[in-house]
Amino acid sequence: MKMTEYELKQTLSMPNIGRGSLAKKIGVSETDARILVAIKDNRDLISSVLRKEEVKSIRKEVKSNKKKDRNILVIGDLHAPFTLSGYLEFCKKMYIKHSCNEVVFIGDLIDNHYSSYHETDPDGHSAAMELALAKSQIREWYETFPNAKVCIGNHDVIPSRKAMTSGVSKGWVKTIGEVLDTPNWEYSEDFIIDDVLYTHGVGRKARQRAKADLISVVQGHYHSEGYVEYLVGMNYKIFALQVGSGLDKTSYAAAYAKHFNKPHVCCGLVLENGTLPFLEYMNL
Repeated sequence: MKMTEYELKQTLSMPNIGRGSLAKKIGVSETDARILVAIKDNRDLISSVLRKEEVKSIRKEVKSNKKKDRNILVIGDLHAPFTLSGYLEFCKKMYIKHSCNEVVFIGDLIDNHYSSYHETDPDGHSAAMELALAKSQIREWYETFPNAKVCIGNHDVIPSRKAMTSGVSKGWVKTIGEVLDTPNWEYSEDFIIDDVLYTHGVGRKARQRAKADLISVVQGHYHSEGYVEYLVGMNYKIFALQVGSGLDKTSYAAAYAKHFNKPHVCCGLVLENGTLPFLEYMNL
């Protein structure tokens, strides 16, 4: 039940209301009701509870859809902490709008600009600050989509590549999941779901990869392209879905691409068990 801060505080202040009645009235467990009563005078904590209501609605959507067709939300390159403001809210809406029950991040969760192979901005964040900001931003995505598959992108592996260049054994290097503290996310270079390949996409664009490997492909990496293209032969029909990104093109981390074509700010959807691919664009 959607409640304003005022309505929730009014409910909590009702005299002689028991935990059971309170839990039933606002739709939470008795344990949560007891906690709410304990924090009812703390405005910041109450606001925090309200911010999580939308997350709860998404989790309920996952539960209600788990026996239906697999409907996948494909989230474009985030490049945290340089993700475009509003992109998370947009992806939440698309998840609910299309009754999704699975999520795939298509890669480049984080930017790692401080250690980029492109020229770095000397006036940008320090390594420690950029990572702290990225982790804070990724935490919001993790709380919203607590179970997801993540394709590992070229920006994600910059620190491990630099460690290898320096002769450091990978035994000394944390995984990206450990660094970002996202234990329920599954990380891999690629996934095959419903006979569709999900990969970040370094080296070839989606249409070339689908044509070469004769498999339906969903990928990101190329921010300035977004399309769905079908390939049909005598005994097959496959598609290539090229997903854009959620990178803020005005950030200093995107300076290397300032002369590229305008990025496609969108997410991908692959519905009905891998048979219905399309894009949704964010209004800017």
